[in-house]
Amino acid sequence: MPKVVVIGSANVDLTVRVERLPQLGETVSGDEFYTSFGGKGANQAVAAYKAGAEVRFLAKVGRDKNGDAIIKNLEALGLTSEGILRDESHNSGVALIMVDRTGKNTIAVAPGSNRHLTKEDIHHAEADISWGEVLLIQLEVPPLTVREALRLARAHGLVTILNPAPACPLPEEILSLVDTLTPNEVEAGTLTGIGVEDLNEATWAANKLLESGVGQVIVTLGERGACWVQRDHVQVFHSYPVEAVDSTAAGDAFNGALALALAERRPMHKAICFANAAGAKTVTRKGAQDSLPTREEITYILMQSQG
Repeated sequence: MPKVVVIGSANVDLTVRVERLPQLGETVSGDEFYTSFGGKGANQAVAAYKAGAEVRFLAKVGRDKNGDAIIKNLEALGLTSEGILRDESHNSGVALIMVDRTGKNTIAVAPGSNRHLTKEDIHHAEADISWGEVLLIQLEVPPLTVREALRLARAHGLVTILNPAPACPLPEEILSLVDTLTPNEVEAGTLTGIGVEDLNEATWAANKLLESGVGQVIVTLGERGACWVQRDHVQVFHSYPVEAVDSTAAGDAFNGALALALAERRPMHKAICFANAAGAKTVTRKGAQDSLPTREEITYILMQSQG
């Protein structure tokens, strides 16, 4: 099986469905509340696993009820919890999510123990990293942790994917360790200082990121698909038409499926199509990990698109 190492956050998600997202200072009344499991790291690990990868997930949760529940959920899904550390001093991460009737969302996160996954923890997990073929990491753990993980992955010959979310400026010493960077429009803008509202601006921002040492950039554009940019190549991939219910974890589905596809040695253009299909299926269901598609579901969308 293709081997994917995912390093990142694991949270409990508290979600309220509302007719529309509130403006600043406004209170809106919701019509549904539910608790589920999330965190970009855990979501992407589950996404890669359900898409067909053997996954090792490295994270840190609190020694609390939420931490127990996170581990129990991952094990129930079929993932090993051997790479999950317990933090004796900090609670597990929690995300507060609002989703409107069109599936758009806003998210606020209390990182808790995720912020205390250290570079020393990563160094101690070097054997797990060296086991993999692809490393997938995000920015819900500290920057020094991200840098150490990318450094070790490069040293052991892994393909490195950084999903720069939540968005924050990154130094070239981190960007130069990334084979594939996967920002959305907002994240590409934050990384470059360029407002990204259309394809031309996405390409411009991606080229600026290439100048910082990134190998290649995939800007995800939501319902407009994705834009793949290399130094001498730009290719646009259209999204698959679906009825959106909840966009939570769509980006995580894309990244997890992309990691699996690259670990399978698929050409990048085919890997992006596979990842786009995973993201499309995800938005048709509510929740984070509950909405992530199986390999069969992803393949079905691809087959439908081919007529």
